[in-house]
Amino acid sequence: MYQHILFDLDGTLTDSSLGITKSVAHALVAEGYPAPKLEELTWVVGPPLRESFLKLVNSTDVAVADRLLAQYRTRFEPIGMFENEVYDGIPDVLQALIDHSCQLHLATSKPRVYAEQILEHFSLAPFFTTVAGAELDGSIESKEDVIRTLLETAHLDRATCIMVGDREHDVHGAAANGIACVGVTYGFGTKSELLAAGARCIVDSPRDLTRVLTGPQRFD
Repeated sequence: MYQHILFDLDGTLTDSSLGITKSVAHALVAEGYPAPKLEELTWVVGPPLRESFLKLVNSTDVAVADRLLAQYRTRFEPIGMFENEVYDGIPDVLQALIDHSCQLHLATSKPRVYAEQILEHFSLAPFFTTVAGAELDGSIESKEDVIRTLLETAHLDRATCIMVGDREHDVHGAAANGIACVGVTYGFGTKSELLAAGARCIVDSPRDLTRVLTGPQRFD
């Protein structure tokens, strides 16, 4: 059994699509770009937003991404981060893992300061020993960097850790740090995306996580 479980946030613990897509659309319009329909923007949930904004406007100019990100935050900080919903069963899963002597850690590409507020708002903060995320200044941004920072800061033995996430970035970030990843399909990624990235196990509902993560099988 894994002692330390690293969880992604968006698409793994909460459905944050409404707040994120509305804030992305707001940023695009504010900077003079056309905004796709919200349902066409769900792919931006999970990956670093600078990267997603550059894809949306077909640019490689970091200054453009920074302006869009600044506009995004003007809506996301007061409104968007709370247009969010915890997936059914997640609190029970987290409690069950703690009851099995697991320590839980958050590893998200969302800025850490936002992640901490979201966990507090939805009463999830008490479940987590460590919260790691991106930094607003861009010094930590990729999932690989977030996981590495978490492992180093919390002094975790990689052999005792496993990642849980819904996008290929979670799988790749975990692999780059020498840990396996369980992929979840109830979020924003697909089974094919997760398997192609190298996820060692696929879970279709939050409640299945308890069985998978506390069982005797390892996924290294």
